[in-house]
Amino acid sequence: MKKVFLLFFAVISMITFAQNEMTITSGSFDFIKNETEINVQLKFDNTLYQVENLTEEQYLQNRKKDILAKSGKTEADWQKWSEEWGRFKSSEYLKYFMKGANSKSKIVFENERPAKYTLIIDAQWIYAGWHGGIMGQEAKLTSIMKFVETNDPSKVILELKADKILGKPQNKDFVMEYGRIAGAFEATGKRLMGKEYKRALRK
Repeated sequence: MKKVFLLFFAVISMITFAQNEMTITSGSFDFIKNETEINVQLKFDNTLYQVENLTEEQYLQNRKKDILAKSGKTEADWQKWSEEWGRFKSSEYLKYFMKGANSKSKIVFENERPAKYTLIIDAQWIYAGWHGGIMGQEAKLTSIMKFVETNDPSKVILELKADKILGKPQNKDFVMEYGRIAGAFEATGKRLMGKEYKRALRK
């Protein structure tokens, strides 16, 4: 029984590792060596959700049905949930990303900065995870990240793909979908400032 458990754990770990990757698709971190700040933008132009690859509209329709199907829940509850979803999408996800990036770097990542370079995060796929009392599953985020010249965004200096980055397991809103997704943005920010970035600083 113990051997079966260890084999199961090893397989799960391999799957998680294979998905929880960040790779450079073009360019390098060399440009960042002498920078002190980076502007950050977040896009949700064509984001898909869950394993079914739902559009945001489909995902929200399903969540509305789920919420209203619960005993005692009303349109007011759905409205409150929807407002929080919108707030996190418009501001909190970016804050969590910057929190993760800034915790691992001397460079300041912030939105609306007069920086030479801008990081554009294109959220392509989101798995919201789940929470069931004492147990839960972290969210995952797949994104394309491009460092571009702020004055000419067509000039891409560095492009990376973050594939199904597993979110941090704890924050004050983890019991809600948007809280778990925020954790995935924070984890992505931390992973961005990983080994490739540190190698560039040592050159």
